[in-house]
Order: sequence, then C-alpha cells, then structure tokens
Amino acid sequence: MNVVNVSTSIEIIGRSAQFQQIVEVLARDGDLLIAGVPGCGRRTLVRTAALEVGAIALEIDCIRAIAGRQFIELLAEAISQNFDSTLLQTWVNTIAKDLFTVHITDNSTHLKLAPAVTPKQLWQAFERLIQLPQLLAEVVNKRVVLILQSFPHLRSWDRNSEWENTLRREIKLQTRVSYVLIATIAEITHTEYPLEVVELTPLADDVLAVWAREILHTQGLTFDSRSQAIDVFIDAVQGHIGDAMTLIRRLVSRRTDEFIGDEQVHQVIQELLQDLSITFESLLMLLPASQVQLLECLALDPTSKPQSREYIQKHGLSRGGSLQGALIGLQQKGLIYGSEQNYRLALPFFALWLRQRLSE
Repeated sequence: MNVVNVSTSIEIIGRSAQFQQIVEVLARDGDLLIAGVPGCGRRTLVRTAALEVGAIALEIDCIRAIAGRQFIELLAEAISQNFDSTLLQTWVNTIAKDLFTVHITDNSTHLKLAPAVTPKQLWQAFERLIQLPQLLAEVVNKRVVLILQSFPHLRSWDRNSEWENTLRREIKLQTRVSYVLIATIAEITHTEYPLEVVELTPLADDVLAVWAREILHTQGLTFDSRSQAIDVFIDAVQGHIGDAMTLIRRLVSRRTDEFIGDEQVHQVIQELLQDLSITFESLLMLLPASQVQLLECLALDPTSKPQSREYIQKHGLSRGGSLQGALIGLQQKGLIYGSEQNYRLALPFFALWLRQRLSE
C-alpha cells in the first residue's frame, strides 16, 4: 500500500504567520535564522517559502562539514544540483580554472575542487565559490536562497568565525541571494549582519487534531469518537509535527477498519518506541553524563525551574556552571526546549521511551 502523503498546506499545520514572515523577508533580499527543534518543520517552511518567491534553494547540512574543504565541497555540490553544466563550465573556464573542475556522469553534473588545490588555495576557492550563486542567479534571472542547516556546527572548526563572517558579508552584498540559518535555538547574534529570527514553537493541540483528522480522512480513516483515540494521539505527539507525521503513517499502515480506537493508537506507539529504541540508546550514549542525568530528571519530574535549590537537592544535580552547561547543551542539541517551554523534552517519542525505560 502506498502510505499517506502527510504533507499539507502551511495553514493547516498552523504556521501561516511564520510562513508569511519568511516569504516577506526573502522577497526583500533579507536573511533569516529559523530556530526550532528537529522535526518541527523548519526546512519545509523555508523550501516552500523559496518556491513562493520563485527562488532556487541551495541546501547544505553543515554537520557534514568537518573542515573548510568539506564545506566548499558541499556548497559546490548544492550548486551543481541546481544549475546547468554549461553555466558551471563557463564559470570554471573564466574565473576558477585552477580551483574547480566540472564532472558530467550519467546525466548528472558535479562541480568539484580541482585535485591539485592545496590547503593554501582553499580560501581563494571559497571566496570565488560564494560569489557564484549571485552570478548564476543573474544569468537565469531568479533569486537564490542558501539554506544552511545546523549552522552553529561550523564553529567547531571555524574557531575565529572567519569563514562565517566572510560568507555573511559576501551574501549581504549580493542582490539576488539570501541565506537562511537553521538552528535549534536563536543564539546567533551579529550586530554587523543582523538576522530576522523566526522561532517555531510546538503546535497547538487543536491545530494538530484538525491536521490529523484531515490526513486520515484522505485515507478513508477516522479516530473513533467513542474512544479516547484523538486524545491519546495528541498527548503522545505534544505539538511536534514530525512525530505526528510518523505516528499517522504508522496508523495508516496498520489499518484494520475505518475507525481507529485508543487501543490501536497505544499499540502503534509502542511499536514505534520499540523500532526507535536502538537509536535512542545510541543517542544517550553520546551525551555527557551531566546531560543524561538532567535529561532523565526532566523526563520523570518536569519543572520550569531546574536551577532551583529544591530541584537540585531533590535530584542530586551539580550546582552552578555544570548544570547551566548541561541545560544549554541539551537545548543546542534540540533535546529540550528553553525556559519559554518550561524546559520540557522536545522529542515526544524520545521522552516517552525514556520515561518507560526509567520506570522499568
């Protein structure tokens, strides 16, 4: 069975105001920071907004860039996937002959660093490459939106922010190129290159309920009104559209009849938690001990004041910088919300799994 296409209109999933804000900023050649936890719809909003303004979207996952060379390669590949090989070859021949080459294989084009490029030439290659989107945009008479996912990761190797500042300065000068930084929290500030910030908070329960019913209706399904199925669904996904999509897909694939009852929702949730258990175990193993301890405390005993003396004493948490560092670390990883959401766990299925694990 071909499972549901859970994508739907921006209005139905409750992001119309943010969507309009993004469209307006991109239309006036502005730059953005989209902040939110993984799975909240950050990339979907930006991609759709780019289409709305007729722009070409170039996407880079900055986590894959462990050094400047990889960042150049990722940007070059994103450009390759969106522009004609003839244009790229012309650019190489006239501007970047000793720095880049164009490979065409199986009807695909790949702009690559030249094999002989030395570490000293990397910076020159970077400066040339970040000018290319503007040149290409002028030729095809379109706008370009550079989407940089997990942008703060670059600072793990760009210690002095030299690459970041150069990128932001250059794009600020370009009239047809905007950039969108995608991060978990709105921590990126720069007085010289200010960004408009769009923060995506959890969706309201009634918004998700309408969305879920609409999607199920397209599949000839509905939550049984005689049961607590919709309440179980809403309580499980906690306003997180990514987990809601996952649960809807699984409910459709496990359909038995037209009506979905609460027992079926509970069963499907447990199946998902079992399937995700290895991923969640691996995630815990990658976290520092202080973050694991705090995460477990917040899962079992939610609080809006984890730094209070009572909460620290109750759970044997470390005081001062260690606790503050753990809070910031978990927020940066997108595992908990900030104070505005009372520090609750940000990934609902992970929170459910963790509570069950700690209660065994």
